[in-house]
Amino acid sequence: MSRRREIARRLEALSDIGGILSAMKGLALMETRILGNFLVSQQRMVAGIETAAADFLAWHAEFSSEPVAGRELCVLVGSEQGFCGDFNEALLARMEALCEEKEAPVRWLVVGSRLAARIGERDCVALALPGAIVADEVPAVLLRLTRELGGLLAREVYAGYGLSALSHCDASGDMRMRHLLPLRDLPAPERAYAYPAEMNLHPIEFLRGLTGHYLHAVLNEVLYSSLMAENRQRQAHMDRALQRLDEDSERLRLRYNCQRQEEITEEIELILLSADMLSEAEHG
Repeated sequence: MSRRREIARRLEALSDIGGILSAMKGLALMETRILGNFLVSQQRMVAGIETAAADFLAWHAEFSSEPVAGRELCVLVGSEQGFCGDFNEALLARMEALCEEKEAPVRWLVVGSRLAARIGERDCVALALPGAIVADEVPAVLLRLTRELGGLLAREVYAGYGLSALSHCDASGDMRMRHLLPLRDLPAPERAYAYPAEMNLHPIEFLRGLTGHYLHAVLNEVLYSSLMAENRQRQAHMDRALQRLDEDSERLRLRYNCQRQEEITEEIELILLSADMLSEAEHG
């Protein structure tokens, strides 16, 4: 009886765990639906700014001929929460590979406490910031990120550094290394205009303002896309965990039934034995 009760307690515990996992999966699914609306509009905005920047640079080659230092400040976007499989481990492995591959130094700005904890304190990490747990927290994370980036890029030690972002991309389902600044590295426009656009601003002032708008928009897209990919991976992780939980529960139920059958068999044998002993006593 004690073994069957122990199995029953384990089955009850697995049922409770299954309820928690199902709730986490449901929250992740709800978050992906919210993020989907944000991400589509943000991607359109970024594409529009990139097109405008490419058109501008096509007529102002003086901004595309500046020498490139080759040094990079890279935003590395991980997760703030766990239960998302190897989401952070894959980013860490890619980060270490890039540090070995690139001849010029790479400095990292890490977003996401879980990833920052995995990386630890390293000389190549310039700064670590908390990330977003839900879509509503992305604007606050973006504000902190752009403020810190502005402070870093204003320092003399980072003069001539380019800016990139390494994150999980929801569209490709893989990690993406995306160059952000300078804008001169954008692909050439698909169409060519016969005349340059008329502007009310000086080209330098226009490019400075366009760069600020682009950086804000593209980092927003990177954060939303990473959070979407994180929640999709969390859903898949919860699915696998629930499947293993169902398999474990089924095995325990079989053991429980076998144990109950053994106990019933023992009870029947005891009853029969008692009946035989009683019959022998009556005929003795």
